[in-house]
Amino acid sequence: MKVSWERYTLRFRERAITSRDSMTEKATWFVRIESDEIPGGEAVGEAAMFKGLSSEDAPDFEQRLDMACRAAAGCTTITDALDSLPPIPSIRFGFESALLRSGLYPTSGLESGWLSGEVGIRINGLVWMGDKPTMRRRIREKLDSGFHCVKLKIGGIDFEDELDLLADIRREFSPDDIELRLDANGGFTPDNALRRLERLARFDIHSLEQPIKPGQWEQMREICRLSPIDIALDEELIGFRSGEEKAAMLDAISPRYIILKPSLCGGFRESEEWISLASRRDIGWWATSALESNIGLEALGIWTASLNPSMPQGLGTGNLYTNNIASRLEMRGERLWFG
Repeated sequence: MKVSWERYTLRFRERAITSRDSMTEKATWFVRIESDEIPGGEAVGEAAMFKGLSSEDAPDFEQRLDMACRAAAGCTTITDALDSLPPIPSIRFGFESALLRSGLYPTSGLESGWLSGEVGIRINGLVWMGDKPTMRRRIREKLDSGFHCVKLKIGGIDFEDELDLLADIRREFSPDDIELRLDANGGFTPDNALRRLERLARFDIHSLEQPIKPGQWEQMREICRLSPIDIALDEELIGFRSGEEKAAMLDAISPRYIILKPSLCGGFRESEEWISLASRRDIGWWATSALESNIGLEALGIWTASLNPSMPQGLGTGNLYTNNIASRLEMRGERLWFG
């Protein structure tokens, strides 16, 4: 078995802004596995470490990735190679995404109909932060494209302007027409979160992701208990190593939903454990990409389709970058297809 990696810089078509950061480019790392076990002899995955957000973001990340590749190359089977991996989310995601794309990852979803082009995955239309005219234009583009679930990043412009944008949508579209999801990326504070949630609630918001920064369990639990809008946890899921720790957090906060970004919360196997723990507690979930290239996005599509999701998912469309990797992914209306 041969295993290697290379760094690649993705460049955004437009500046991507959240309440946490502003980006014009994003680094990612491709993992190539060569083995007789793999159809065609090789598979490529994406170790999508997210600078400033991944728990493994450190100066020695590439050394750790190199060590993982060397250890995997010393294994005799793909299964042994997976077992040899360190508990580093993006590295595990890199190997698992390679196997998903080659048909070797153990999931029944390979017969889900998505890979054969028979079904598409319904996704939300993501509207990035910007000034008020820019956000208004982006919202209109999503609605005109046929999306019935729109997710807005908020917290980056004046809050009153954001309320005006939501009012514009609701004047034209009822909750039966358009489902609105919001993502604060931890941009509220424990002191202002509930006041803001109360003002947002009049627009019939489906859910709001990560109102305050992660790690404030007591405050987040109180927000979840009192909020007139269902709360979803996102960044809160990053950095956990055991099922016991995950269960303790879910029990402490009791959110309505969790948002799964496999490249950030442990890879696909760990994400499946999150789903199992959440389901036992009547907590809903959906999957979301984390600015991966089309390599990671293809694997996310395969995995997500295998779970037969009933809600709109948060998968990217592959159109964020000017230099994305060629792919068979295709958007038709509000559904992501594998062409």
